[in-house]
Amino acid sequence: MTTDAALYRLMTWLSPAYPLGAYSYSHGIEYAVEDGLVRDRATLQDWIGRAVRHGAGLTDAALLAAAWNAVHEKHAARLDDIVELAAAWRGSAETALESRAQGAAFLSVTRAAWPHPALDELSLRWRGEVSLPVAVGVAAAQGVGLAPTLTAYLHAFAGNLVSAGVRLIPLGQSDGQRAIAALEETIAATVRAALETPLDEIGTAAATIDWCSMRHETQYTRLFRS
Repeated sequence: MTTDAALYRLMTWLSPAYPLGAYSYSHGIEYAVEDGLVRDRATLQDWIGRAVRHGAGLTDAALLAAAWNAVHEKHAARLDDIVELAAAWRGSAETALESRAQGAAFLSVTRAAWPHPALDELSLRWRGEVSLPVAVGVAAAQGVGLAPTLTAYLHAFAGNLVSAGVRLIPLGQSDGQRAIAALEETIAATVRAALETPLDEIGTAAATIDWCSMRHETQYTRLFRS
């Protein structure tokens, strides 16, 4: 696949316009705003940076890389292990739903628009119950480079959380873009970690994010699903 074609797919698959329902998840930010933990651009930026570097961003990137490599190595049993690990590797019921629902949507839409036997097999084998990073990794393994896929995935992850924060705090769009700009090196460092660290050495250190996600499950008024 040419570089332009690969870039085109990445821009489409990880665009906010791709119909995954990502806009309906805040990854615990909704409760964090109510509790005063996130209240301005600085605290939002810090929250998202920790989610990327020490939370689901890192684990998702590692799972995506592992899935991409398993497809390239034609290692079906390894891919099965990664699917199962991804299903268990979230700290709360809501963040598990967040990944699982978006993964199912990604598989459904991508199979329709960019059909490939590997995506069909993944969907049928697991009845569409595949986490988003694994689904993206398998799709990208059909001709899209791993490093740019990781960068685009984490940019989309951070961008969706910035968008949630802009609506919840609320903030202006300029502050939202300042936060995205400030997260550039954090995303680059997380990509490097996902590429260089074995999957069995990856872990999280984002207990407050998980706690806020659990508190969100019983929050009285909610705009978001997580």
